[in-house]
Amino acid sequence: MSIAQEAELDLVEVAPNANPPVCRLMDFGKFMYTKSKRERQARKTQVKTEVKEIQLRPKTGEHDINFKLRDARTWLIKGSKVKVRVRFRGRERYIPEVGRDRLAEVAQRLDDVAIIEQAPSFEGRTMIMILAPNKVKS
Repeated sequence: MSIAQEAELDLVEVAPNANPPVCRLMDFGKFMYTKSKRERQARKTQVKTEVKEIQLRPKTGEHDINFKLRDARTWLIKGSKVKVRVRFRGRERYIPEVGRDRLAEVAQRLDDVAIIEQAPSFEGRTMIMILAPNKVKS
């Protein structure tokens, strides 16, 4: 501690569980500043994937599905993931095959630009499937 006081530096315990504990002389403020700068730079270069969502119902019309799939296709080409949600109301919930068929149709129609990241699964009154963009651009 006397060496640290003479050099006007901080005594920082690096490995407290070691035998004997390991300490280091450094300017702690400068260390924290450079560490936060590195973290900020890492966050800047980090790639953030956005998750877009389309919602369907078991009785959604063909024209509406085409319209939503056109949007989903553009999102997938741009690199976003797409969450496809089929919402069930009332007694529709007891016939999940209809929703599963809808999701299979969506996956089949988008298979040129997307892969299935998460298979269709129930979450409450909705069935969800997540599509991720293909890595290979055509």
